[in-house]
Amino acid sequence: MIDKIRDLDRKRTNALHSVGDRWRALPKWQRALSFVAFVIFLYYLPLLGIPGLTWLRTDSISGGSNWAGVLFTCAVYVLVAIGLNVVIGLAGLLDLGYIGFFAIGAYAVALFGSVNSPVVKWIQAEFNLPTTWAVAWAICVFIALVMSLISGVILGWPTLRLRGDYLAIVTLGFGEIIRIVARNLEGVTRGPQGISAIPGPEGPPSPDNQVFGLVDVKPWYWLAITVVLLMVFAVRRLENSRVGRSWLAIREDEDAAAVMGVYPFKFKLWAFAIGAALGGFAGFLFASRYAFIDPTQFNVNLSILFVAMVVVGGSGNMVGVSVGAVLLAYLPERFREVADYRWLAFGLAMVLVMILRPQGLIPSTRRARELKDRAAEAEEAPAHV
Repeated sequence: MIDKIRDLDRKRTNALHSVGDRWRALPKWQRALSFVAFVIFLYYLPLLGIPGLTWLRTDSISGGSNWAGVLFTCAVYVLVAIGLNVVIGLAGLLDLGYIGFFAIGAYAVALFGSVNSPVVKWIQAEFNLPTTWAVAWAICVFIALVMSLISGVILGWPTLRLRGDYLAIVTLGFGEIIRIVARNLEGVTRGPQGISAIPGPEGPPSPDNQVFGLVDVKPWYWLAITVVLLMVFAVRRLENSRVGRSWLAIREDEDAAAVMGVYPFKFKLWAFAIGAALGGFAGFLFASRYAFIDPTQFNVNLSILFVAMVVVGGSGNMVGVSVGAVLLAYLPERFREVADYRWLAFGLAMVLVMILRPQGLIPSTRRARELKDRAAEAEEAPAHV
């Protein structure tokens, strides 16, 4: 059985390599045209009505979820995966508490943008402002980014001297600390009651909102996919810069990188801060769309799911982690008939990926070569009895 699965996986890998070779052989203008067509298709997806493809829609089944809503979730998860890929895939830091940054971004817009927030009420009373006053949504974007980035630095500064499992345990604790603080700090976060009336680009949720309402999710998806494309461009530029090359050197051998003049702690802190900012941005979009958050939405299961997106998709490859995020967000919604077995299927998929494709479904070429070299070294190493 395992051998058959390996054969199928080998055929799939060869097919992907063939597609990749043909893509690289295309003239530059054809690749640019194909990319533009792909982006247009992404924006067209909420209106998908092409015969033969409508079965992809999650609302084509009985009791299925809103199609645009699922697309929005996929876009937010892709943004999370891109941010986590900077930390895990590029810098090689195992972060199991990424949900903490996601929660900080969400609470940033809730605490400063909602008129129901205790923080906004305190500012209103302190400066004699009207009861309808709150920080504008556009300003909350910068607040969320700055708060997430600073929290990444605060967490990374004392912990990035740890490696491997020790770092993973500390970050896992960080994610839980954020959730527990949000639950118990009722004077600031309203605790388990949560915060409602979180604003969107048009202000607080209202029937008067013409574009970004609670019912029609399509504009929210188009906003999220625009943010994702911008962040993909920015991270790609960063990946090919001196900082990106330093991350790869640290991931492959931190001691060797230090000998060659790379300061590991500084670049690892950069990775942590940038990854935290992207996670906070994703949380910001999530809270703005749903207009309500409470601590139960930021549990450890979601944090593990974020890591699984990177592992399944292909750590170190932005395309791979994006595919992993879409698969893990879309498939449970499309096949709701077997929703009760969702976690069983998820566990089996993780085990199969670890056995057959430890580098992920679409790994980066460099990462795949690195794992292959390590496997060869392990086979050549003498056994110690």
